Amino acid sequence: MNTKFSIEGVADISAAAKDTDALVVVAPAPLKASLETLGLPQEWKRAVEAALSVDRALAEGSPGPTLVAAPSAPGGRIIVSPTAPITYDTDDCRVLSEASAAAIARAVQAGASHPLLAVGVPKEQRFARTLEVCALSSAATAWEPLEARESPSRKAPPTQLRKLSVLNLSSQAAARASALETGRALCRDLVTGGPERLTPLRFAAYCEEAFGGTGVKVSVQKDVSGYPLLAAVARASMVVEHHRPCVVTLELVPEGPVTRTVLFAGKGVTYDMGGADLKTNGGMAGMSRDKGGAATVAGLIRALAELKIPGLRVIAQLGMVRNSIGEESFVSDEIITSRAGVRVRIGNTDAEGRLVLADLLAALKEGADPATSVLVSVATLTGHVYRAFGPYVGAIENGAARAQGFIRTLSEAGELLGEPLESTVPRREDYLFVAPKAPTEDVLSSNRLASVDTPRGHQGPFAFIDVTSGLRSSKLPFVHLDISGVVVTPADWQAGKPTASPIAALVEALEVRQRG
Repeated sequence: MNTKFSIEGVADISAAAKDTDALVVVAPAPLKASLETLGLPQEWKRAVEAALSVDRALAEGSPGPTLVAAPSAPGGRIIVSPTAPITYDTDDCRVLSEASAAAIARAVQAGASHPLLAVGVPKEQRFARTLEVCALSSAATAWEPLEARESPSRKAPPTQLRKLSVLNLSSQAAARASALETGRALCRDLVTGGPERLTPLRFAAYCEEAFGGTGVKVSVQKDVSGYPLLAAVARASMVVEHHRPCVVTLELVPEGPVTRTVLFAGKGVTYDMGGADLKTNGGMAGMSRDKGGAATVAGLIRALAELKIPGLRVIAQLGMVRNSIGEESFVSDEIITSRAGVRVRIGNTDAEGRLVLADLLAALKEGADPATSVLVSVATLTGHVYRAFGPYVGAIENGAARAQGFIRTLSEAGELLGEPLESTVPRREDYLFVAPKAPTEDVLSSNRLASVDTPRGHQGPFAFIDVTSGLRSSKLPFVHLDISGVVVTPADWQAGKPTASPIAALVEALEVRQRG
């Protein structure tokens, strides 16, 4: 992201017009009625009304931004981006945030670098944070992929978004949005960095640079022998030095006493070939984004470093590994003892993410206090979660976390901030699915099928992780977030744009929990 970019909230539209170079109006149809709520100066309003009078589609809320010439408006232009009427309870803030992003992108195409965004927000409580969400979606349009920015042949666009002013956004909300976007931009960099640009060790180096001066302690463990399952996944990659695995630990400690600790495990598979159970039929395309869990956790902690939630300590372990194929590949039918001492029979080497998470969680739970700690794993773990839920986070928690209402709090935050989730409850069948089939093992990692072809194909992995990490026999709250359906949009892992979801919802949920 452009480091010079900033977000500000403004209250006086006429005063803000002096410093901005485009007015962007986003509102639900009927647009003429929505204009009355924004308090636009009469000359600007007449310019929009003139456009409405000659364009029925625009007046009725036809999607897509339209440029209207208005000499008295900032930069002489108004970008009008109507949405369909907000009528149903299934409509949420994403209706307006998506229109805002499209309109800001159009304003930049027109030559604006500092637009003024005015959004007509419905008064219902479910839209209470919509201005913040619109600011975030608009800010995301300023981001360019890491390797595009670094390319020596890159041609900078003629105009770039340098600053965003948002009408009626409080200064506190603007500062918060800026902090969130700092973390979200880091997440997007880490998601999209290619298989050679962000190998495990290069991912670690990027984190060390990104967290410099933030107060976050970064350590990189290159000897992963203490993580036997992760090490097995990495076996075939050891012959290439820069493909070798590592565990990145991030620690953010607040000033003053610690009242709560959240422990994150992030799946960081920098390229997933499927191992010996090789992906076929083009299934490897986009698999450099299988590190989305680690990227999301890193981005979350970068945002938290800006926001500094009192009393909250956060520790994360990111398991960075490449699931390659070679003469040293681990294979199905192997039995490997996890860090927690659980004997695992490998059912399919393409079910590698759960192996990585199990060892990370086993390490994180060591010394964790059930009264003040919660463990959260974040991963692009299964295709099943997208098959089941579409473009939503799939959340699942154990009984201890459910008693605390962790997912309930996260879900409420996600609804307000445009990052909704779907949740399920682990069932006895999930644990029976991974139960040992012989006295030689304690747990089975998976069946031989893809998760999309397996009933309860994302709940079974939760049971495996729960057992294999040793959490099943502890009293520690444990939450798992499968982000396979949201890591990019649209659902195109090779070319889709990274969303950085659910960083905003996680930050909000952690703040709510701290406030008690």
